[in-house]
Amino acid sequence: MNQQSDHFPILGIQDFSENQNSGGQILFNELHGERSIDSPHKHDFFIINIFEKGKGNHTIDFVSYQIQNCQVHLVFPDQVHQWHIEKGTIGYQLMISRSWFENLLSSLRFSALFYQNHPVVDLSDHLFQSFLYEFRSIQKEMEGQNIFWKMVQKRCEIIGLMISKSVEARFKGYDAIHSNPVISKFLNLIDSNFKVERSVSFYADKLHISANYLNIICKKILNTSASSLIQNRILLEAKRLLKVSKMSVKDIVYDLGFYDHASFSKFFKSNTGMTATQFKEEIF
Repeated sequence: MNQQSDHFPILGIQDFSENQNSGGQILFNELHGERSIDSPHKHDFFIINIFEKGKGNHTIDFVSYQIQNCQVHLVFPDQVHQWHIEKGTIGYQLMISRSWFENLLSSLRFSALFYQNHPVVDLSDHLFQSFLYEFRSIQKEMEGQNIFWKMVQKRCEIIGLMISKSVEARFKGYDAIHSNPVISKFLNLIDSNFKVERSVSFYADKLHISANYLNIICKKILNTSASSLIQNRILLEAKRLLKVSKMSVKDIVYDLGFYDHASFSKFFKSNTGMTATQFKEEIF
């Protein structure tokens, strides 16, 4: 996880607990009817939403997804999201603490990056009912007097395995990514160092390979260059800071390690087609 300083309003799981006996690790919520999150924000926990009947929009890291029937929506720690759920929606939500999420990661067969890039999964009616059964079982256990937390945690891991199963068809051919430790390590290194290190050679040295070989692997497996992956991470952080934090553009330029405002402006506009100010004021 990114250990750098954070400038976002971050909501913790305790901010939602109210009267629920969550054990500090998990919350169950029903998502019935109309509701909105108008101001984008991020959490320090993992969210799994399932929609039995759904209509509306869910924006995750500035990509808008249609809410529809029989879907799973995932929001990872540190991702920025907002939504507008329309009337008639029936859904259920699990908020899972970061510590439980770390354990849950082993149940997700593919790299977390690919779930973050494909956070909405369509389910068959049959598979949705399997998800609903696990959600209801967690709800029932948490409503009891003596909650068996280990059982709840294991059910969360089962849901993680079910998510993996439901995306296998979409991620078919990504086995090479999953089995290639260089890519996974490279992505983690980017997440930890992108504000201060932008050269491919820095990451290649950390991985004990040449910059050329790292680029070859990225192009072969991800169909993009190593430098593009670094630039994309910087761009995502710039968007998050502009949209969610209270930082000025000048402070963002400094925080992201740009030489001056002009270099940041050129970078941002070439990648988004708009100025930083235009993006900051745009309504999603």
